[in-house]
Amino acid sequence: MQLYWMPSPFNLIEEDRQQKGGEKRSETAGRWQQDSMQKMLTIIANVLRGGASRNAASMVASSRSYADFTPEATFDIKKVDLHRLEEGPPLTATLTREEGLKYYRTMQTIRRMELKADQLYKQKIIRGFCHLYDGQEACAVGIEGGITLSDHLITAYRAHGYTLTRGGTVREIMAELTGRRGGIAKGKGGSMHMYTKNFYGGNGIVGAQVPLGAGVALACKYLGNDQLCVSLYGDGAANQGQIFETYNMSSLWKLPIIFICENNQYGMGTSVERSSASTEYYKRGDYIPGLRVDGMDVLCVREATKFAADHCRSGKGPILMELQTYRYHGHSMSDPGVSYRTREEIQEVRSKSDPISMLKDRMLSNNMASIDELKEIDIAVRKEIEDAAQFATTDPEPPLDDLCSHIFANDQPFEVRGATPWTKLTSTS
Repeated sequence: MQLYWMPSPFNLIEEDRQQKGGEKRSETAGRWQQDSMQKMLTIIANVLRGGASRNAASMVASSRSYADFTPEATFDIKKVDLHRLEEGPPLTATLTREEGLKYYRTMQTIRRMELKADQLYKQKIIRGFCHLYDGQEACAVGIEGGITLSDHLITAYRAHGYTLTRGGTVREIMAELTGRRGGIAKGKGGSMHMYTKNFYGGNGIVGAQVPLGAGVALACKYLGNDQLCVSLYGDGAANQGQIFETYNMSSLWKLPIIFICENNQYGMGTSVERSSASTEYYKRGDYIPGLRVDGMDVLCVREATKFAADHCRSGKGPILMELQTYRYHGHSMSDPGVSYRTREEIQEVRSKSDPISMLKDRMLSNNMASIDELKEIDIAVRKEIEDAAQFATTDPEPPLDDLCSHIFANDQPFEVRGATPWTKLTSTS
């Protein structure tokens, strides 16, 4: 209900007195009181009429938000570069209004969560390693749009976004960043080591998650459950020898694995041109089919991931995807990110290729959402982030007794020696 200001009858009476100041005092009080009361009734009638028209307009706007928006639209997307493939993903992508709102909210949540992490790190509330994902949101959201939560995913240390898309909550992620008991790894993992069901981290050793992902894919094939594993690494890890060993094994055994190189143009502070003799990472698998995809467009990533998933599930073995993306922050929080690239370069990417802006423009220009509706999502996301940050700074740290817990799953409690021979801790699952 909306409330409207209404003049007090006494204010009207006083106003009327001032207007009639030049009139004869012999006129009775009843006369001007009657005129003033008539004025007040006229104002009340006008207010009620205005309120009714505003309510009607509000009802029309409300009904439009559900009935008059375009429920589905098809968009042209950038052509994917192919390696050892006759055909690739489609050149168009269909987006429903529901999907668009979901993608928008998730990408905004990742963006705002990372910006809050930046703030907490600078306040020395978050310590240690911290690698932020803002700018690369379309990769995580697009990949999840092309597979299912029953599929498996493993990535490197830039893992906050995937922890969210894999089922973690902002509250759990923020608390893990601050090392609190309510964190997704009970405050023991920090930025690089977060896990959920079918998500295996967050791994700090450069490139080491790739052979681990092949092991998960081997389990999927062994069990015959029609699942696959997505194994992600960055352009900085693309020259690791263990990755090429994994290509070989996965191809020999035809494992259902999608290798994804998130090429954000810089391995730490080194550009791809200075670190790699060949920057065509999608061809690095040689005998493995490859795709090079616009990683700033959530629909491009989604359609390419669907194509790659179908390839794996059909028994054809592994496939490699290179997602050309960009990180807005430095490599980690210890890297300002502007000593090896210019601020103008970062701003140009933000203005021309930002994944959130791209999706927003598509939805607005095709009447799939309203500006007010997206603003409401932004406000809700900001509140969620602030509430999570409040929890992450007030939740207790895990007690020392929990230090050795969760070493094994589903095991009986056993005794663990502490830092000294006479210190004993108990490990529980």
